[in-house]
Amino acid sequence: MAQTEVPEKANVLEISPEQLSELEHVLGDYQGKPGMLIQALHAAQNLIGYLPPPVLRTVAKVLDISLSEVYGVVTFYHFFSMKPRGKHVIQVCLGTACYVRGGQEILTQLQKELSIDVGEVTEDGLYSLEVMRCAGACGLAPVVRIDSDVHKRVNPSHITNILKNYQ
Repeated sequence: MAQTEVPEKANVLEISPEQLSELEHVLGDYQGKPGMLIQALHAAQNLIGYLPPPVLRTVAKVLDISLSEVYGVVTFYHFFSMKPRGKHVIQVCLGTACYVRGGQEILTQLQKELSIDVGEVTEDGLYSLEVMRCAGACGLAPVVRIDSDVHKRVNPSHITNILKNYQ
């Protein structure tokens, strides 16, 4: 198995030996089954909450694939995160229809209210803020997704009330 260096980040939370052991157990279901990397990564992220370097190395080891292959898949798909996420993940659509109908203004209002930038987590760990390129709901633009809830025809004045539902 070829090794690729995955950068360690100073602010990455520690993964306990118990979590790694549980991860190896969960990943055992995918061991020896070609084509199961994405499913294994979903299982790992559901268990740990995100995919820091120790988790990526464990996935590579258990599935007996290169770390570079694991890293490539994680960095290609937007639904995988190598950084801790908030309890509630807020995604603002900036696809063409959402952008034209005020998506950037909604993003700016969320940044202001949450005091975070895209890719960051609030100090209390409650929210993380992301951008998505298309929610596939152009007729409902602009769209904000919080966890699995889709908020349609959002305008910046709605943000405070929307966030109250997730406190």
